[in-house]
Amino acid sequence: MDKFYTVDICGRKEDLPIIPLPTCVNICFFNLHGNVDLTEYCAVKLAERVKKYDPDVLVTAESKGLQLTHCVARELSQKFYAAARKSKKLYMQDGIQMDAKTITTGEVQHLYLSAHDVDLLRGKRVAIIDDVISTGAANAALEQLVEKAGGNVVCRAFVLAEGSAKDREDIEYLASIPLL
Repeated sequence: MDKFYTVDICGRKEDLPIIPLPTCVNICFFNLHGNVDLTEYCAVKLAERVKKYDPDVLVTAESKGLQLTHCVARELSQKFYAAARKSKKLYMQDGIQMDAKTITTGEVQHLYLSAHDVDLLRGKRVAIIDDVISTGAANAALEQLVEKAGGNVVCRAFVLAEGSAKDREDIEYLASIPLL
């Protein structure tokens, strides 16, 4: 890959590879998987923004949001967080689900919460945590899932806002990236 987009995340510059998607859109690919230092850095910066909402619990969708949310939860001294899975596991037979069409694949994405995570969210002030927000479709499905579980979303926080997501006033984010 020889094309990159440089993003400044609260004073830390990262070169993101530009990747063409099958949907004829190019994205600046942001990957936290395996990058401990970047994940920890983003979690500290995101926790600083999230704490003012005083959430009781955090929720994310697998997979790139998992390690980020784990680190944000640790920064906020929260013992648990909820994870919406993209496939229904055996232990999730009594859980709930929601669907969303995402820009990355153009396909419908399924999100599932186990009964344990539903109980964790019920009646709680919830912060949604994830790496990137673009169209907001996946975030909307996650928000509906939280509401279906009986939780109240008080914050939506992301490392990066992609494309027009940077213009949203109902989210927190650390930096923005374009759709190319």
